[in-house]
Amino acid sequence: MYAADLADNVIEHKVNLHGYADDTQLYIHCQLDETAAAVAVLELCIKDDDDWMSANRLKINMDKTKLLWVGSKYNSSQLNGSGPSLQLKSFTVNSRQHVRVLVVQFSSYLSLDKHISCVSSSCFHQLRQLRRIRRSLDKESASTLVHAFVTSRVDYCNAVFAAAPKTATDKLQRVLNAAVRLISDTRKYDQGLSRLIHHDLHWLDIPERVSYKLCLLTHRCLFGKVPVSTSSARARSKTPVADAGFHN
Repeated sequence: MYAADLADNVIEHKVNLHGYADDTQLYIHCQLDETAAAVAVLELCIKDDDDWMSANRLKINMDKTKLLWVGSKYNSSQLNGSGPSLQLKSFTVNSRQHVRVLVVQFSSYLSLDKHISCVSSSCFHQLRQLRRIRRSLDKESASTLVHAFVTSRVDYCNAVFAAAPKTATDKLQRVLNAAVRLISDTRKYDQGLSRLIHHDLHWLDIPERVSYKLCLLTHRCLFGKVPVSTSSARARSKTPVADAGFHN
């Protein structure tokens, strides 16, 4: 509630805002030849926000402030480097190729390759650690630890993988396969992997897990079990030419 007036300040500059408890994201849409004007609007908007925060004993964390220009691969290639930067008083916020939003890594052309690589790397690291103590665990304990440290990471925000190519989901499927091998204490080339996944553990493959998450979110939206912002978002559809996202 202490930052409720911030949205009004942003709207006055015709900039979109998405806010969390300690995180504020600003979005502005522009054509490729309008990036300079978009930069000016963002800089003025952030300056006014900074003044409002100072008056309310708050402060923008410049160390965590990031800028991402989003567009097609062609439009992204037309920008100078990764795109124009922002000048905020004595701070310069350079645009990036990737930014992290709620743990999900987004690229300038909305590719999830970086995010999938990070998730896979983190999960395999956890599996290697668990493999060291597997002999000391029974099957139930191993399954609990795998759910806590591996499958929870795979399933977090996995709705972003909707309609992702098979080459992308296959990387995450290999994580699940390795997790099953650890729980069942079997080797990589032992037979019966499909039976272990679907019949013994009752797990879904990655595409089905994504579909289940989407169906669950849709059901909650239809029956009013989610915030109004989430429910209204399902009806919006827009494909911008280029977006500048300010992430603080």
